[in-house]
Amino acid sequence: MERKEFLRTLGAGAAFAVVFPCVQGCTKGPDLQTEPIPTGVDFTIDLSGPDGDALANNGDFIVRDFVVIARNLSGVFVAASRVCSHQQTPEVSFVASQGGIFQCSTHGSQFAQDGTPINNITTNPLKIFQTELNGDLLRIFE
Repeated sequence: MERKEFLRTLGAGAAFAVVFPCVQGCTKGPDLQTEPIPTGVDFTIDLSGPDGDALANNGDFIVRDFVVIARNLSGVFVAASRVCSHQQTPEVSFVASQGGIFQCSTHGSQFAQDGTPINNITTNPLKIFQTELNGDLLRIFE
């Protein structure tokens, strides 16, 4: 039996069963951990301790309370939601090697430091938080 004849014998139902999962694209699925995007964020990090050591160099980042706090490539502190705006997976990190962007490892969503999506995975902006440095205390807030 030739391929064309075989496909014809499968009919529309089988073709739909094969094609439908492919057109769905990204799905949440049972194994995908999701979290709500953080709200009401207002906390302080003491940079004179271990968190300061972890943020000592440009490009370094830490995660606290579902927030990614990074020292960008210019040495400025930036903060964004660890929960991706694409499908609410808590997989966002700061990637210095790509010019200092936020990236989600789940589906590859990438965001500029102002939260703007920079690839076509999502059109939803990443939530960005304000930072304020006062001596050794770094405040992250909305």
